[in-house]
Amino acid sequence: MNSKLTVGLKNERELTVEEKHLASSKGSGAAEVFSTPDMLLLMEGTCFKLAEEYLDEGESTVGTAASFKHLAATPLGMKVRCECELIEVDRRRLLFKVDVYDEKEKVGEGTHERFIIDQAKFEAKAEAKKK
Repeated sequence: MNSKLTVGLKNERELTVEEKHLASSKGSGAAEVFSTPDMLLLMEGTCFKLAEEYLDEGESTVGTAASFKHLAATPLGMKVRCECELIEVDRRRLLFKVDVYDEKEKVGEGTHERFIIDQAKFEAKAEAKKK
């Protein structure tokens, strides 16, 4: 396991809210605003991309927990930006602080936990469930 994953590392990702990101398109609500499932996906993806930069070949991470609040609505066409910071490293367990902003205000905040895995072993174990 790579020891380059250290507390304080940061990453950010941005997207423009499209129709596919709307609550009305996801079935998670009727409003034509940035959906909560897409906010969670943006948070997870931002943390995943940060961790991936520092892992050894054959390793990856999987999300295991998320706790967050969707604080405000973001309309179609507006940009949203997720910022994450690695706040805790406990062997294979990684804990991130995440904040999401649109062009006007903070719209989400929370934490996300990921675990470092050996990808081949992890996928083999999942496939074994079919037998």
